This record gives sequence, structure tokens and C-alpha cells, in this order.
Amino acid sequence: MSDLILFWHRRDLRISDNLGLAAARQLSPRVVGVFCLDPKILEGDDVAPARVTYMIGCLQELHHRYAEVGSQLLILHEDPCKAIPTLAAAVNATAVFWNWDVEPYSKERDRTVTEALQEKGIRVQNFWDQLLHSPEEIRTGSNQPYTVYTPFWKNWNSKPKAQPVETLQNALPLTEAEQQAALTSGAIAFPTAKELGFIWDNELVTAPGEAAAQEKLEVFCARAIFEYQEQRNFPAVDGTSQLSAALKFGAIGIRTVWAATIAAWEQTRSEEAKTNIRTWQQELAWREFYQHAMYNFPELATGAYRESFKNFPYDNNPEYFQAWCEGRTGYPIVDAAMRQMNEIGWMHNRCRMIVANFLTKDLLINPQMGEKYFMQKLYDADLSANNGGWQWSASSGMDPKPVRIFNPASQTKKFDAEGEYIRQWVPELSSVDTEFLVTANIPADERYALGYPDPIVDHKQQQRLFKERYQEQKEGLSG
Repeated sequence: MSDLILFWHRRDLRISDNLGLAAARQLSPRVVGVFCLDPKILEGDDVAPARVTYMIGCLQELHHRYAEVGSQLLILHEDPCKAIPTLAAAVNATAVFWNWDVEPYSKERDRTVTEALQEKGIRVQNFWDQLLHSPEEIRTGSNQPYTVYTPFWKNWNSKPKAQPVETLQNALPLTEAEQQAALTSGAIAFPTAKELGFIWDNELVTAPGEAAAQEKLEVFCARAIFEYQEQRNFPAVDGTSQLSAALKFGAIGIRTVWAATIAAWEQTRSEEAKTNIRTWQQELAWREFYQHAMYNFPELATGAYRESFKNFPYDNNPEYFQAWCEGRTGYPIVDAAMRQMNEIGWMHNRCRMIVANFLTKDLLINPQMGEKYFMQKLYDADLSANNGGWQWSASSGMDPKPVRIFNPASQTKKFDAEGEYIRQWVPELSSVDTEFLVTANIPADERYALGYPDPIVDHKQQQRLFKERYQEQKEGLSG
């Protein structure tokens, strides 16, 4: 009988274009998937019900995909540091394969699991699957990690990209005896998100699973990618790929995504269209830049990168923070964005920048509070991308232009000039004159009649205050 290899799924919930899974199948037809519901993650205070619902949906499809090719997916629900080695020993697996992750907790967990498996004489093999280039592969001339995006992009883009790997086929499941051993050692029946304590009754922006992700990619690359640079900043326009959750959970392989951009590039002769495609490719590189940053600088997960922001004197007014969370700041574009996220578990990327900038520069609230709230609400929230975006907006991260202040009114004029997005998510303002709406300058009596709050702060005043504090911080460090 062929050797049994367990493949431990984490952020790669698919059987197609999966590096570690394809490598396991090359060695043996007896490849069985396993996913561990980690209590340390699920019991955290930064878990969005929408995100767990999406993940469980992906796992359900993965379960069916394994069955279709002849094998099976096992589910565990306990600390993987104990559960994975226990299961592997119980079913006499010769090896456990998995794909690397960049997050601090994942790296530490994987070291522990590796040691436990090796003590039992079980082989471990790992792969870089969620990135087109591993963190070790993209380095400066002096072999240091990049801290600025543009040179990172130039290096990253200059390197050849791998092609998608083969989809799992003709695999074999556990024997009856192995199946019984798996159940005895912790394998459980498939749970729902609600059974895990996560209630999300709204529809998801993108349906979970491989098939839905592939369809999203095909639809995007058939039309919107050719207009991406022009359309991506307008929240009322369906101009983005909406593949963020699929990439976060690995419902689609990054090599598959990159290959689709190359196919789109090759089917057009328009330089304008190619510029749009290149802009989206640069967004994929931003995703990798933030993941490399998290891998190389794990301290990013717990605080600011720039010295001048490590002890910044934020006000952290709890009433302001609550108003921001609930979308009642009196700034229509900010409130629309926050209500969108609260209602559907997703927010347009331009709006993520606007609300993050507003929280940190107008309300003078620590970005970590906003970063955590995003993690509690977004179905696509990823530690590296979320942290990178918040540090960029707060000016505390890796950014050659450290002080970037958005004016909510000018952002609205540029990106929601007719107020379509605002009217969709702040319906009480649907009758307000467009000029008043986009300038956040709604007459006081009209605000009162509509039940809409006054602006909680004055933008110009707060901007001045932020700059003064920033200057003091810089001078304190240099002095």
C-alpha cells in the first residue's frame, strides 16, 4: 500500500493550483486533507462572523472537491500543535505537508507542530504557495528586506512568475481502520458557522469556494480589468475584482490569478488597456509587499513601524470612536463607508483609506483601534493587508511620504461627485442637495429634520492639531 500523506490546509482552501498538495500527490495517491479549527484564532476578539461564514463555505466546497477526486477532508477542532501530530500518528501518516504563512502566530505554531511531528518520526515538507515570490527571494542589493514599495515592485516584477500547478486527481481516502483511528484521535463532523458561535445572516459579497472565485476572476478579466485604473477609486462603481477574500483564504491560487492577467494582457493591443492591467498587477504586488513586511518585521502586528508614531499622543476619545464605528460622524462619505462594512462585511478600498485617515488624523484615535474593528467586521480581512493599509493611512508605516491627510469633502468630490454611494448607504440623506452632500456642509436645520448628526469635529482644526503633535514628536526624537 502507498504511503499516506496528510495535507494540512490553512490559507489554501482549494485542490487546484496548490503547490503543497500537488507535491504530495506526486509522491503518493494516498493524499488526505485536514483542516484544524484553531480555538486560539476562533476565540480571539478580532474575528468577524462574516469571515468565519465565508471560510466554512470554502471548507464545505473543499470537502466536496476531495470526495469528487476520491479522497476526503478531515476536520479537527482543537489546538493544532496537539491535534495535527496526534492525528498523523494515529493514522500512521508518513508525512504531513503544508504551505507556509507569514503571520507571527502561524510561524510559531508551525515550528511547534514541526518539532512534534519530527519527534514521532513523521516527515514534514513545506511550500510557499500564497505568494508568487517568497520573502527570501525579493531582497535589496545588500540582501535586506524592502521597506519601500516602488523598488520592491521593480525587483518583484522583473522576476519570472510560476505557472499554475496541477489540480489534485485520482486520490485515495483513508482505509476503514484509519478512518476509525482518525475519529478516535479527534476528527469531527463538519460544523456550521452558527455551531461555532458565529451568526451571519446576510449574503456574502462573494460566494465562498473555488468555483465562485474562478468565476469572479473570469468576469473581472473579461471587462473590468481593462478599465481598472480609471474605475477602481469610485465606490459606487463595480470596478474592483472582489477577490480579496478568495485570496485571503486561498480559494484561488495566486499563480492562477497572475496567469489570468497575462492572458488579458496578451489579448489586447490597447496601451490604455495594458496600463489598466498593469495597475491591477501592481495591486497584487502590494499584497505581497505587505506579506513580506509582516514576515520580515513581525513587530508590525503590534505597533507602528515609524519611531515618531510609536508613542504618538492620540486622544482616543471613546465617544468619537463609537460614532465612527456606527457611521454617525456627520461626515457623509465616512458614515456611508462604515455602514457599508457593518451591513455587508465589506468596504470599498478607497473608502477604507478615507475612514482610516479620518479616524487617525481627524479624530486623533490610535489606528490599532480601527485596525481591530476592521478585523471584527470584514469578511476579507487579512492581518498583513489590513495592517499595511492602516499603517499607510495613519502615516505610521513603510511610506516615503509620512504625513498624508485626506480631506473628506475633497475625497467625496473626486470619487463620489454625485453622491450615489452616500445615498445608497446613508439613505436619510437621499433627498439632500448634491452640493451640500459632497461638501459635508448640510444646513443645520436640514440635518436636524433628517435626524443626521452634526460633524463631530472640525476638519481644519483637527488637521492643524495633528500636524502640531506630529512636529513635536519628530523634534522630541531628533532632540
